[in-house]
Amino acid sequence: MRDQPPSPPPEDLQEIGAPEQFAALAHPLRQRLLFVLGHRPATISQLAVHLDARKGNVAHHLKVLREAGLVRIAETRQVRGGTEHYYQRTARRMVVAEPRADGTAAMLAAVAQELQRSPDETLLTLRHLRLGPAKAQQLAETLARLVDESEEDEEGQPMYSVLVTLYQQAAQPGGTDTSP
Repeated sequence: MRDQPPSPPPEDLQEIGAPEQFAALAHPLRQRLLFVLGHRPATISQLAVHLDARKGNVAHHLKVLREAGLVRIAETRQVRGGTEHYYQRTARRMVVAEPRADGTAAMLAAVAQELQRSPDETLLTLRHLRLGPAKAQQLAETLARLVDESEEDEEGQPMYSVLVTLYQQAAQPGGTDTSP
């Protein structure tokens, strides 16, 4: 029996920019919760089992994510005299418009944890390229389009994650560029 009808599916895109959103993203467990909630709603118990975390910790971090507008209750169900909440992300894709050091560090730490837990070989490449602004913009658009246009297989197939970033390196002290 449901207390409320299921909420609509997540939006396609949410831009991250509010201070409380950056604060919410600054913890690796919250990042991992967002990863897990990327495709289907889950309860606190399901998330705790999947992430090998205590239910109390999961509940606390879900509350922070919910208050930041990154997670919502998808539906509730009455079970054995209590109410079970199913949480989902508010958006399928979340884009950080102006990355901040704390949010970026937490996101990369969460990705590192996911890479470590991966049962398959992973691809992790860092390459430095000399590009003019127009070529850099073209590369960014191509990478975004490649990820956006990737078709997913049916349920039951392994889940893969993609992290894409393109950034301009900071200038070297003294204005000299020593990169190869």
